Amino acid sequence: MKVYISADIEGITGTTAWIETELNTQDIQPFLKQMTKEVEAAIEGAIAGGATEILLKDAHDSARNLDISNLPVNCKVIRGWTGDPMCMVAGLDESFDRAIFIGYHSKGGSHRNPLAHTLVVNADVKINGEYVSEFLINTYAASLYGVPVAFVSGDVGLTEEIHDFNENIITFATKEGIGSATVSVSPKLTIKETKILVEEAMRIDRETLKVKLPEKFVVEIVYRDHARAFRNSFYPGATFKPHNTVEFVTDDYYEVLRILQFLT
Repeated sequence: MKVYISADIEGITGTTAWIETELNTQDIQPFLKQMTKEVEAAIEGAIAGGATEILLKDAHDSARNLDISNLPVNCKVIRGWTGDPMCMVAGLDESFDRAIFIGYHSKGGSHRNPLAHTLVVNADVKINGEYVSEFLINTYAASLYGVPVAFVSGDVGLTEEIHDFNENIITFATKEGIGSATVSVSPKLTIKETKILVEEAMRIDRETLKVKLPEKFVVEIVYRDHARAFRNSFYPGATFKPHNTVEFVTDDYYEVLRILQFLT
C-alpha cells in the first residue's frame, strides 16, 4: 500500500504565535522537533497498518522544516517547493492508496486557531461562497486522482469541519484556539494517538473516504490590499469584485489549483 503524507506546522501541538512558525527563529525550534515527532508517529502508524511505500511532503513555509534523519528506508521526502499547482500535495497521483495530513489548521476567516489562515496570511479563499481550508483544497486535489484522505491532525476547529465534511475521516485534535491563546494536549499524547489512529485509518474502506468534487467552482480570493486584488484580477479568466476580491469561475478543479498557485 502506497501512502502520501503532507505536513504543516500551524496545527502541530502547541504552536500558538506566528514567530513559532517562522524558520531561523529560536521560538520555532521546539515545534520543529514536535512536528518531526508527529510525522514520524504517522509514518510508524501507516507502516503498522500495511503501508509499504510512503511519500512525505514537508508543506510549511520553506518546506525545509523536518529532521529527516530517522525516516525509514521505504519513505521518500519532498523538501522545498516544486512550483506546480499541487503545492502542498505535490507528487501525489493515482498510484497512492490514501493520504494523511499532519499539523493542519483552521481556515482563513475562522476564529478557531490564532494561526488560522488559508495558504497566505494576506488573503482569504472562498469556494462556492464558503471560506475554505487547506484541508479542503488539498482533499479536493487528492480527489482529482481518486486518492482519499484517511487521517488528519490539527486544531479542534479543523477536526469539527472534517467531521461535518466526512465523518469517516479519522481525526485527532491537538489543541483548541481561544482568542490569541491555545489549549493544547500533551505532545506525548499526540504522538501516541497519531500512531494508533493512523494505523486504524489504513484499514478503513477507501470508498467511504472518497469525496465528490463539485461540478462548478466559484473561487473568490479576498485580499487585505485592494490594489493587489485589482492587479491580480488580470489573471486570464478572472474578474475584479470591488473592493478587494478576485473572482474566477471554472468546472475544472485543476484550474482552481492553478489560480491559487499564482494569486496567493
